[in-house]
Amino acid sequence: MAIKIENQCERKLPKDTTSHIEGAFESLPREHTRGIERIRLVEFISDPRLKNTFQASELPGLYHPRQGPKGPWLEVAVGVLLPENKPLHKRIVPRISFKGNLTAILFSLVGQHYHLTLRHSLKKTQLEPAVRAYTEKQLKVWNEKKHTFRARLFKPLQPTLERWAKGLQKRAAAEKKKTVASK
Repeated sequence: MAIKIENQCERKLPKDTTSHIEGAFESLPREHTRGIERIRLVEFISDPRLKNTFQASELPGLYHPRQGPKGPWLEVAVGVLLPENKPLHKRIVPRISFKGNLTAILFSLVGQHYHLTLRHSLKKTQLEPAVRAYTEKQLKVWNEKKHTFRARLFKPLQPTLERWAKGLQKRAAAEKKKTVASK
């Protein structure tokens, strides 16, 4: 069953947004998206449950679990991803990175769905790291599928780059520890 994409956003979306969403969902395993009925694109998320807990105007996506006969669905705030009332230089970067950010939000919401419905052995404290790891893994797979030439070109260099990144992270942590200890 195909997932329905509802566009309730007044602004003009970048070209091929719906086909991009469909492509991102096709890259996910079918069993991870089982049960999700629709994706709703809105300006900003306005949910009565969020008034006290979080700034709804800054929330990029929200997972709505199954409630009675209604199946689970996803809500994505386009107004957070593409700000309108900011200077030109602050609107260009979000527009350039829109499709990547949209894909990351979708993978994160599907990760929530997957871990809440199919993986029952997680505690609430383990949910956020599990969803983050799921999102990173799926983004890596999606990126390799989307940019096949670039992925094949840098595949031999990837272990070296990861080793360098790990070393830099250790060095930064040691510097941070040293500056905290000296204060």
